[in-house]
Amino acid sequence: MQALWRLGIVALATGVLATPAAGDERTYKNLPSEIPAHFAPTNAGFDFERRTLDIPMRDGVKLHTVILVPKGAKHAGMLLTRTPYGADGMGHRGDSPHLGPTLRGYDNPADIVVQDGYIRVIQDIRGKHGSEGDFVMNRPPVGHGNPTPIDESSDIYDTIDWLVKHVPESNGKVGIIGISYDGFEAMIATIRPHPALKVAVPINPMIDGWMGDDWFHRGAFRQQMIPYIYGMVNSRGSDIGWTSGYRDDYDLYLRGGSAGDIGRAYGMEALGFWRKILQHPAYDTFWSEQALDRIAAKEPMIVPTMLVHSLWDQEDNYGDMAVYRALAPRDPAHEKLWLVLGPWRHAKTWEKGNTIGAIDLGSDTGTTFRQEMLRPFLAQYLKDGAPKADIAPVNAFVTGENVWRKLDTWPSTSRGGGAPVMHRWYVQPDGGLGEAVPSSGADEYVSDPAKPVPYRVRPIQPWSHGVPDQTDSWPEWLVDDQRQFATRTDVLTYVSPVLDAPMGVSGEPLVHLLASTSGTDSDWVVKLIDVYPDDVEEKPSMGGYQLPVAMEIFRGRYREGYDKPMALTPDKPLDFRFPLPTVNHVFQPGHRVMVQIQSSWFPLYDRNPQTFVPNIFNAKPADYRKATQRIVRDGAGGTYLELPVTP
Repeated sequence: MQALWRLGIVALATGVLATPAAGDERTYKNLPSEIPAHFAPTNAGFDFERRTLDIPMRDGVKLHTVILVPKGAKHAGMLLTRTPYGADGMGHRGDSPHLGPTLRGYDNPADIVVQDGYIRVIQDIRGKHGSEGDFVMNRPPVGHGNPTPIDESSDIYDTIDWLVKHVPESNGKVGIIGISYDGFEAMIATIRPHPALKVAVPINPMIDGWMGDDWFHRGAFRQQMIPYIYGMVNSRGSDIGWTSGYRDDYDLYLRGGSAGDIGRAYGMEALGFWRKILQHPAYDTFWSEQALDRIAAKEPMIVPTMLVHSLWDQEDNYGDMAVYRALAPRDPAHEKLWLVLGPWRHAKTWEKGNTIGAIDLGSDTGTTFRQEMLRPFLAQYLKDGAPKADIAPVNAFVTGENVWRKLDTWPSTSRGGGAPVMHRWYVQPDGGLGEAVPSSGADEYVSDPAKPVPYRVRPIQPWSHGVPDQTDSWPEWLVDDQRQFATRTDVLTYVSPVLDAPMGVSGEPLVHLLASTSGTDSDWVVKLIDVYPDDVEEKPSMGGYQLPVAMEIFRGRYREGYDKPMALTPDKPLDFRFPLPTVNHVFQPGHRVMVQIQSSWFPLYDRNPQTFVPNIFNAKPADYRKATQRIVRDGAGGTYLELPVTP
């Protein structure tokens, strides 16, 4: 038997058994495939119907669209989201026959869709995933740096026109909602809108990528967004991932050189949007012409819009407030514009929101927003016969006090009240901070590009807008304890006496920096911080916590104008003025107010070489030099923060 087995092996190896005899009728016949050419699942037991189709645009390009229709739907409103992140993934969870679990995840208000029976529509934008056409990052509106007749507004118009004609279960009313890039789509939908578009909800939208959203902040490049750009633009399906081999992004970007060098190492010159970034480091017409707040300010206000802002948004903390500032004066009767300010990170709105980082918010802020604000707002415009929503024009969560406030305008001291009063808080000798005008003097530190100040405790995780868990805390870094940085010799710290009464701050704090550098260019980072008492009885782990309330960076070369980069005069005190992000916070009795000042925030932002070069993306190793930085006290004209204080 063993010999026969060995013989069979030899026969197989030599092909003796594999070769049929001449004339054998069994020669080369295959068994029929068990996979059908087309298979349509019955979806037995599902409480919704999933339709996938390609909707034609006016130029013939077809956009891949997923439509989820609740079983038995009649005269239902439609809720649209347009995305570059994959409509199939956002509208398909194969482990459940129920619509709610199917929609759970990024950018899906699952509870509201199910509760109010909306038809959910999710579409791949032009050039991404299943959609035809060419992808352009944040494609500008026609006439604003876009010479073609096609833009996102025209694609949204054509999509809505098709939906109201071909979805028989609908009532012909469409709303659009989205976060981040999808929020950009929701905002741009309000420009030249289709008549069936009844409501828009841009959440944390990308509005001005240079001034303060994803790509730059006041001229400083957000280099940890390089992997995002790489993944978005390298393929239609975003299926070529970024790999670095580094455990700590601090090492990756420090050893990589300039941001331009890092891009070159990864072959990013082949990516169209990256080339635009390299060519437009200043706020020239390329950026200003496509800033949506500027564009919206010149367009008719037609679509009722709810802007949703996250007070600790680590990605897009500029744009929605810029839109509000542009549009609110045009809507004194509060008929077209609403604002929500929540205590969240980017894209936190679909979660419970009881906490952010180590901070206890005291309630389920996410559910409160969805059920008490968003749900009635959408229903008013999308559901037949729904009552008018009883929602204040501004709904603002007060951090530090952990309450929601209903206001008529923003910023405001109360409903029907006036604006907060600006108070100057001066840097004082010996690291003090207060409202008294200080004597003249200066504090200094050495800023070394070879040892930049990290923006969070190392090892620093890569960029991510995923849901944070035990291994991914990046999305909530804006509430990180700042104590580790106060100990560095290249960070100046100023702190007030202990407060004996609560102090509310609502609006944009303004930085007035009188400073000099021994170099010819410099970055300035200013942080407004709430310092907890050393003894916090209800939560001892919060003792001494330094909670960032608002932080921002400013690239010194733009002090004469964001479109006019200019070298700084070495060792000459100059004025640098810029706003911090929007705050709505109460400093409680027993707490102290702190300001930290530094000249790098790495690796989130690229290093300033501190030697003026025409384009920092092309800075060479020899350009990166140490500089002595001086923060000047000069009486009332020295360095101070203006805080918008409420009674």
